[in-house]
Amino acid sequence: MSACRPVVGIPACIKPIGLHDFHVVGRKYVDAVATAAGCTPLLLPALGEAQDRQQLLELLDGLLLTGSASNVEPQRYGQVPHSPEMLMDLERDETTLPLIQAALEIGMPVFGICRGFQELNVALGGTLHQQVHAVPGRLDHREDKDQPLDVQYGPAHPVTITEGSYLQHLLGGSTAIRVNSIHGQGIDCLGAGLVAEAIAPDGQIEAVRVAAAKNFAMAVQWHPEWKVMDNPDSVKLFTAFGDACRRYRDNK
Repeated sequence: MSACRPVVGIPACIKPIGLHDFHVVGRKYVDAVATAAGCTPLLLPALGEAQDRQQLLELLDGLLLTGSASNVEPQRYGQVPHSPEMLMDLERDETTLPLIQAALEIGMPVFGICRGFQELNVALGGTLHQQVHAVPGRLDHREDKDQPLDVQYGPAHPVTITEGSYLQHLLGGSTAIRVNSIHGQGIDCLGAGLVAEAIAPDGQIEAVRVAAAKNFAMAVQWHPEWKVMDNPDSVKLFTAFGDACRRYRDNK
């Protein structure tokens, strides 16, 4: 077994800072990969088709898809934007969606969070609610941005864990946990091969798994990376992802 830590790729977002665009990744995701997963984070620029995807796949032992202020471009799932104010990141879409498909094909571990949860669904042919709060019967899953971060990222609602699911196994048999809620969009129709692993009280899907995946391949709508070491459930998720990356690295 190699003593080197597995390398986890984290695709960046394009974000304007001042007069220039930057490739950025939130520190909390980088820290969670390094601490809770025990892996080496490698930040991947959002270069789209200019990225050498095959070279990346040879370098990486896992792929983490982060949350973001931006949304997957609706044309990617056959819709038009419902609001002209919708923030999108076309370069990230062009980078992550093909990379997800390629990683799954070779059995590389994939873990999606929030936007990454939605990206996994779209990459496999699923669709999204562009405004969950506008869907009849659904709750408003957005955070109150006037509150301190600890409140925004605090527990917001329970999710019911699917009986007999992989997620239930990871969480030691739990049938429900409380999660934070910081998203305006969410899954509508599941992508091909995805199964729901957790459901919010309003019926909104909150966790999915690629049923036929050769390795760890799942995503959650909530944010387990937030103060990850303070939440035993979040630690279990990142530990399982890191362990899968180690197995993948050792079997290369």
